[in-house]
Amino acid sequence: MVLEKRILVVEDSPVVLRILHHLLSQNSIFTPVLCASYEEAQDELAKSDEAFFAAIVDLDLPEAESGEIVDLVLSKKIPCVVLTANFDDKLRLSLLNKGVLDYITKDSRYSFDNVIKVIERLNKNQGLKVLVAEDSSTSRLFIRILLEQYCFNVIEAVNGQEALAKLEEDSEIRMLIADHNMPLVSGYDLVRMLRCNSRFQDLVIIGLSAEGDNALSAKFIKAGANDFLKKPFYHEEFHCRVVHSLEAQEMLETIRDLASIDPLTKLKNRRYLFDQGELLFRDGSVEIVAAVLNLDAFKSINETYGHLAGDSLLGAVGQEIQAAFSDMLVCRFGGDEFCIISTAGSQNLIDRLNAFLVLFRQKEFTEAKISVTFSVGITCQRTDQFEVSIQRAGQLAQKAKLAGKNRILSDMEGS
Repeated sequence: MVLEKRILVVEDSPVVLRILHHLLSQNSIFTPVLCASYEEAQDELAKSDEAFFAAIVDLDLPEAESGEIVDLVLSKKIPCVVLTANFDDKLRLSLLNKGVLDYITKDSRYSFDNVIKVIERLNKNQGLKVLVAEDSSTSRLFIRILLEQYCFNVIEAVNGQEALAKLEEDSEIRMLIADHNMPLVSGYDLVRMLRCNSRFQDLVIIGLSAEGDNALSAKFIKAGANDFLKKPFYHEEFHCRVVHSLEAQEMLETIRDLASIDPLTKLKNRRYLFDQGELLFRDGSVEIVAAVLNLDAFKSINETYGHLAGDSLLGAVGQEIQAAFSDMLVCRFGGDEFCIISTAGSQNLIDRLNAFLVLFRQKEFTEAKISVTFSVGITCQRTDQFEVSIQRAGQLAQKAKLAGKNRILSDMEGS
């Protein structure tokens, strides 16, 4: 269950309040709480038992025309975005130094979109791990503060060698911010080492340096860094570069997923199955067991309830399989067929499939409350090609269907 995130909006313009309420409400996890004055916001913060995820505030409010709302919100440790009609560079810098996330002027309709993007980015960043490799404790603390303002989970390393060790042990680190001049392993050498390892192909890397000529940034990026920043840098520049690099990487991953994910069931597709299956097959050090699950009487379901109900059924069934076998490679093979690849042993997969089917037979899917069963084929025997293993499991699934459906056939049974 996704918990709702309350967003405090403090703005004396009814029009702006309505716009922000509309835009925030487009995302089902955000619940806007609207206040038209400093006093209303004060009362809301005092009476509320639930924490606010973030706040969007105007600086010029009735009886609080000097930005007092910012101090109030920050005193409650709530991430704050300022949306104001006037641009004042000195005030902007002062507010950023206080800890405001962003200072956005109401100069076009895109201003409101930018505010929402900041809030949505905060939500995406929760729990996202960033490793900061920097030998200067002062710089490390400054970068940590900037990242934590944006809800990142920050991990620190004091040199390149320690950074490499932490990346090796924690596969959930999504971004590395590395200073160039570090002992043991420089930032530049660290980038080169990481990009030679396919494990770190999706790691976002930003290089930093207070020294060196303009060619250093090009060296970093040619070595594989996503971006490079010269120290000292402004808060806004840092946040923009971090967010831009993350969003660019997320876009690449989305494009890659489109090529490997079945849009109906959200499972991996046939192409991904053969790509990853071949890699496992070539390993040779593990036993590969392939299972093909064929829905029984799916054609008659489509004819009786319609193709929309059939599609809904396939989506729900796919998620059931994924949840039950999340530690294995689960794919939609095509049509009404699904495939599971396991390296945990043949008996393990057979036992788990038997237990899964017992529960599966008791379930009903879609608004039509459709009950379905599977005919399953499992091959445990080593073959010369991965494709041959899939074909054999498919043939066993067809035999199970011809033998009366709703059963498992394995080539272990004949031994």
